[in-house]
Amino acid sequence: MVASAQVPASQIDALFSKFTNPREPGCAVLVIKDGKTVFRRGYGVTDLRSLHAIGPETNFRLASLTKQFTATAIMLLVRDGKLRYHDHLSNVFPDFPTYGKAITIRHLLNHTSGLIDYEDIMEKQSAGVPDETIPQIKDAGVLELLKHQTGTKFPPGTRWDYSNSGYVVLALVVEKKSSMSFGDFLRQRIFKPLEMNGTIAYEKGKNEVGNRAYGHTVNANVWRETDQSSTSATLGDGGIYTSLDDLGKWDRALTGYTLLTAKEMAAALTPPAFGSGGPLQKPDGSLAPLYGFGWFLDPYRGHRRYSHYGETVGFRTAVQRFPDDALTVIVLANRAEVDAPALAERVADLYLGKP
Repeated sequence: MVASAQVPASQIDALFSKFTNPREPGCAVLVIKDGKTVFRRGYGVTDLRSLHAIGPETNFRLASLTKQFTATAIMLLVRDGKLRYHDHLSNVFPDFPTYGKAITIRHLLNHTSGLIDYEDIMEKQSAGVPDETIPQIKDAGVLELLKHQTGTKFPPGTRWDYSNSGYVVLALVVEKKSSMSFGDFLRQRIFKPLEMNGTIAYEKGKNEVGNRAYGHTVNANVWRETDQSSTSATLGDGGIYTSLDDLGKWDRALTGYTLLTAKEMAAALTPPAFGSGGPLQKPDGSLAPLYGFGWFLDPYRGHRRYSHYGETVGFRTAVQRFPDDALTVIVLANRAEVDAPALAERVADLYLGKP
């Protein structure tokens, strides 16, 4: 198979040669160029019990790649007139503490809310306790944790700090404003219209992931299934499972503005600024990345880029979209040591031309 007239498939295969062992977890790779799928391949196996080969239909936990779907759900509600970006957290949840009056939906979307990350709260509360003994927290539980906090890390809108809490809360905003479960809203408004039939927001005991890849970690050359943790049950920040086949449909919808118009999407692709319009900083004073709604917007070697990465126990994921080059690269891995963003960039280099 040839990726394009310029990039032989063998060059992409060479980048993933360490993942071809038929008795080890691996990854799946998709390249879309000029609107066409030019490379789609799996390496390794979905799990160490069945040794089923990874393919384009294999569903991986997206981790933080989920955030682009959560953001789209919010944007659809804004278009429906049920929500506004300048609505405050306390408008949606009247019983939220006073500090929620300064946090807007836009702050949550672009990580400028200052909300304390729920994983940090849980770590402090469970110090010294093995993770496998800690009950899994769900989105409603995250909201309760935040209600017991007295404030934010910084005044909302003045700094940038990546917050999984913000996207968990956004999923709850979707439920509150749509009167539907988050998973049902995603299915009815995004997955079903795009025929992403294998994609779900996974809720143990409520639904099942078909063609499922399980997460793994290697230690001293021994593989161990590490598929779930105490924070693996939240939805808005990382709970979607999907495949290369369905992500190809998602990419076409983004390119063709199937769900949202170019004008409506513009908000998601515009980084925040503060004060005189200067760049945002992190709490430590370092320069923040450019971030819209569920997308990092930093360019890559002079090429305009929309990207995101995902990391959760046993999984690593990445998407790199280069709109001016009509190029998308997606890497999904069910092994924890994989640097998915770096691999996706190396594939992109083959198409963009090395410097």
